[in-house]
Amino acid sequence: MADEKTIGLERFEMARGQSFRHHVHGEHQLAWASTGVVTVDIQDRCWVLPPHLALWIPGGVRHATAALRESVLQGVYLDPVSCPLAWPRPTVLAVSPLARHLIGYLAGELAPGVRTHAEAVLLEVLRPADGAVFELPLPADPRAREAAALLLEDPADQRGLAELAYAVGSSARTLLRLFLADTGLTFTQWRTHARLQAALAHLAEGEPVGRVAERVGYATPSAFVAAFRRVTGCTPAAYFARSRERADRAA
Repeated sequence: MADEKTIGLERFEMARGQSFRHHVHGEHQLAWASTGVVTVDIQDRCWVLPPHLALWIPGGVRHATAALRESVLQGVYLDPVSCPLAWPRPTVLAVSPLARHLIGYLAGELAPGVRTHAEAVLLEVLRPADGAVFELPLPADPRAREAAALLLEDPADQRGLAELAYAVGSSARTLLRLFLADTGLTFTQWRTHARLQAALAHLAEGEPVGRVAERVGYATPSAFVAAFRRVTGCTPAAYFARSRERADRAA
């Protein structure tokens, strides 16, 4: 990173399923997909990030990133010494239209004074995003983690607890206990949250609710909308409208 820069940027064009395995770097990072949808896995949590959301990753935190769709991942790297932002934990941020524009602007060649001003404005407009279904707790036990991976890979998987337990070499009772102990959610609750996480990626790309419901394992759109409302307190349309309103206000 050049001496005059507080913020460095890298652009990664990622194919569906492409990933960066767990790694650590000293800078704080803002992981943001300008197009597509990416996931970030940190220890016992997983985040799904459509383009109106980014994840603040503190320096020194081990993480992995993957593309759920063909995506452009923007890595925004911030010098911990000179950066005034210092959220101590991974934090979801709203990406306002102004923030989006500034990130693109900073990717170009700028005079030092102009860059300094643009960086300062970007840091001022970055704000945590409120809302539900941003992060998903992951179980630590290898058997439960394997079952979780099966459901994350195919949210529409209709196998019940007993069938999944058999697939990972466990019993239904043990798997039920592990999910509750490791994630704080029952297996059924965790599966619902996983499905809604997956749904966010499709909804962010403008897919119809009926198609999204089918993709993530719901028999009817109404059943999907009811589950979404139970967890987030609103319908999918209202959820995205609210998220974008917050991002716009941050501008």
